[in-house]
Amino acid sequence: MRINKELLREIEIYTSDLIKNESSENLVYHTVDHTRLVVDNAKLIGEKENLNEEEMNILLCSAWFHDTGYIKKYRGHEAESVAIAEDFLKQKKVDKDVTDLVSECILATTFPHQPENKIAMILCDADFMHLGVETYFDYADKLRQELKNTGVSILKKSAFEKESVQLFKTHSYFTNYCLAEITKTKERNLSILKANIKKRKQKKMVSTVHTKRYSRGVDSMFKLTARNQINLSSIADNKSNILISLNGIIISLGLVALASKFKEEPAIIIPTVIFIVFSLSTIILAILATRPHISSGKFTRKDIKQKKVNLLFFGNFYNMQLDEYEWAINEMINDDRYLYTTMTKDQYSLGKVLAKKYRLLRWAFNVFMMGLVVSVIAYLLVFLQL
Repeated sequence: MRINKELLREIEIYTSDLIKNESSENLVYHTVDHTRLVVDNAKLIGEKENLNEEEMNILLCSAWFHDTGYIKKYRGHEAESVAIAEDFLKQKKVDKDVTDLVSECILATTFPHQPENKIAMILCDADFMHLGVETYFDYADKLRQELKNTGVSILKKSAFEKESVQLFKTHSYFTNYCLAEITKTKERNLSILKANIKKRKQKKMVSTVHTKRYSRGVDSMFKLTARNQINLSSIADNKSNILISLNGIIISLGLVALASKFKEEPAIIIPTVIFIVFSLSTIILAILATRPHISSGKFTRKDIKQKKVNLLFFGNFYNMQLDEYEWAINEMINDDRYLYTTMTKDQYSLGKVLAKKYRLLRWAFNVFMMGLVVSVIAYLLVFLQL
């Protein structure tokens, strides 16, 4: 026996009663209304795709049965729907090849869709046609509520929308009708979803900025760290000054005292030159350790909007007009996150400068120490030879 109109009417009555009477109250999306909508969608697409009468009957039969499995289980309901359909069609003595095709179509609605025949493609598109209609968001709310009711997935609206975006990206229509008529609305719905997610994210960021408050301990930590770094910088500068002054005196006195003896004792020229070279190198390294680096002293409004500028360092604003600098400061002090981020950047910058100072200062002391040792040895060798 083949599926005919009379049998289709029996199938409609059977599946409608089955879904109405045996479905859980938690199913607010996969109701008999959803099944009727899928049947109507399938009929519309089938006509547009020029199905013959037998193909159309198989399609509509599959559409009526495709969600009946929800009365048994939520996940994996497709297999249950196949069992219900096969049992009914067997009782009606429908040919096995027709029953097998109905089962294949129902199983094809398992997502992600992989239909292998034209009828299955139409059924898959009919089942997911709601993605490309103006009322999509009403259907989405019902589906989210159903997932929550059944305990399958308890998601807030923001998380559900993110998962929906992935669904939209993964899903694709198969029939020419849906590709031509439904895809545009589907893309528009996807754009709205993305816009909602972006808007909610921005709102959350603004809310976080205005509600975040830092404890007094944080302020104390920044003050203490800044004071310690300034003290360390002063210590480094003092040590550099000591090296510069000491070696300057050594070079001056050494040249005065020893230069007069170069003619009498030419052998001391080489040790003296060695001593002066090391002292001069020490002075250069000490000067490099204290030499300031100044940037352009300008910033743009775009830099402030993007929170890239450290307004606490004079090198970033000394070339700016007062009104521009006041505007930038107001932007920063009205945004706690920007303010504390700037303070963090300032501490980090001071730390980088300190690291460079102490690295050069260490080299200066090493050179000075090595110069003393080498020079003394050189003088001893000269005097021992004499």
